[in-house]
Amino acid sequence: MLRPTPRWRQPSQAARNIRAKRAARLARRTLRSLVAAALTVGALPLAQAQRPAAKKATGSTKASPHAAKGTPLDGKKIFATNCAVCHQLSGEGLEVTYPPLAGSEWVTDDAAKMVRIILHGLTGPVEVAGQSYSGAMPPWGGTLNDAELAAVATYVRNAWGNKAAPVTAASVTRIRAETKSRTAPWTAPELARLKVSVSKD
Repeated sequence: MLRPTPRWRQPSQAARNIRAKRAARLARRTLRSLVAAALTVGALPLAQAQRPAAKKATGSTKASPHAAKGTPLDGKKIFATNCAVCHQLSGEGLEVTYPPLAGSEWVTDDAAKMVRIILHGLTGPVEVAGQSYSGAMPPWGGTLNDAELAAVATYVRNAWGNKAAPVTAASVTRIRAETKSRTAPWTAPELARLKVSVSKD
């Protein structure tokens, strides 16, 4: 017959609360690590995985499911559906894994580099505001058409206090054509060496 634990050996309520808080923090960290690991090895973002398979986008003529005919595309809605899993609705990203978009020089500088990242993805460490981030970004060129990509890029470049020129569908069409032979994600050093601009569109 088991003997009850003496009351003087039982942990206090304060000790139990501390243990519960530590367990909750550990669970949150574990969840973030699992999400980061899945995406880093090339898995689709959770939001993308939950969506029905879409036909590959080949250009600006693909019909968009995000807006009715004749209605301007909502870049905020496209962002929430496809990008917020990693970058968060606040644009703050996830610490050490997915960089913030709010106040990021990668967002507000030359838009052509941003378009290339969305089209083909980004791999390897990237530095934003002096902080290094290691998460991999998958390519979205096969999911978003030119108008959708332009809409979400324009939204990001003007959300959370960002102030930058809009991106046009024509710019995306041109960059998609220029980089159609690319099969690998970009790296930060590659993009740093590029001298490109969308200003002529």
